[in-house]
Amino acid sequence: MTAESLKHRGEQLQNGWRPFLIRWGAFLAGLWIMALGIALMIKAGLGLAPWDVFHMGLAMVTPLTVGTWLQLVGLAVLTGASVLARRLPGPGAVLNMFLVGLFVDRLLASAWLKTPGAPVSQWGMLLCGLALIGLGNGLYIAPRLGAGPRDALVIVLSEKLGISISRIRLILEVSVLVVGWLLGGPVYFGTLLFSLTIGPMMQVSIQFWGKMIEMWTGRGVTVEGIHQRTLRSHHHDGFGGKVRG
Repeated sequence: MTAESLKHRGEQLQNGWRPFLIRWGAFLAGLWIMALGIALMIKAGLGLAPWDVFHMGLAMVTPLTVGTWLQLVGLAVLTGASVLARRLPGPGAVLNMFLVGLFVDRLLASAWLKTPGAPVSQWGMLLCGLALIGLGNGLYIAPRLGAGPRDALVIVLSEKLGISISRIRLILEVSVLVVGWLLGGPVYFGTLLFSLTIGPMMQVSIQFWGKMIEMWTGRGVTVEGIHQRTLRSHHHDGFGGKVRG
């Protein structure tokens, strides 16, 4: 084998690994950023996303941490979606389910992350948390390594029951919000603000990171935004397969 052919082979290997590393790096970074956003919203004490109200409510009445409940609820939803869809989740789905809960617990235990004393600082922390969740969601979805199991469950239930995706999603999120609130989970202005803003933030984030990943990998990557597919406004966990059903 000549030196030129060896060089060509090396370039092929490098080009093959580069997109892989970029996509998985973006995926993992997105999960960590999203977890930081969740932790900031928890510490702000001004209300959480509907599913996080549920997770926090469970943590308040059990010895388990909110991160552990993120994992357990994600596992239950992922299993249910997999059974109904009759397909196994991808590796990105499993990593997503496990890592976000782990990251959230580690961040909440950090000495530097504390609830501010001044109300204006609490609102600042809440807004930062919202922005980071939107940013992280887009960054982890853009590489197309898995959509959320809650989305998968919504889509499967919609197909099985013949009810619109938006209605199924509304029923599920209102249900977990009410149960979480009854368990003592924090429902406040932040909950409403999250519901109103996360969709547009995710749309911008997915489109931006999709273009960036396409540029970094040097290959076409089709990224579907909120406008192309009805996505649940709050992905914590990935589900193997296409974002678009």
